[in-house]
Amino acid sequence: MKNLSNQPCLIARSLALVGDAWSMLIMRDANTGLTRFDEFRKSLSIAPTMLTARLATLTDEGLLEKRRYSDRPPRDEYVLTQAGRDFLPVLFAIGAWGSKYRSGGEVTRFFDAETGTEIDPVTIDRRTGAPVGTRPIRIVVPEREG
Repeated sequence: MKNLSNQPCLIARSLALVGDAWSMLIMRDANTGLTRFDEFRKSLSIAPTMLTARLATLTDEGLLEKRRYSDRPPRDEYVLTQAGRDFLPVLFAIGAWGSKYRSGGEVTRFFDAETGTEIDPVTIDRRTGAPVGTRPIRIVVPEREG
């Protein structure tokens, strides 16, 4: 498989970074306020080595920032960057799709903390105002020299 991070498609480049379930769930939890390794591990029931690797990648790629909160013993927390905060609508778009096609039984629900209303996300094209997915799309791939 080709290295997706070098593809002209921004979807492919983004999936190269956060395309696995663990990275997405870490970003979900970080957007709810979790910052510490043990908090992520408890929430996700993820193996420590897997969590360490995912946190390192998300930090290296600028979605999280590692900050020292204790010198003795040395302990770090992982704080969202602007890029990490900007990822939240992506997670909600995936959740909205899941609500339509993968729901059934008990599911996690998300509420606006200030109003108490359940979040019902819609992705809108800024230029046309149309909900994404309601109009045909066309993909233009840049020509490659060769």
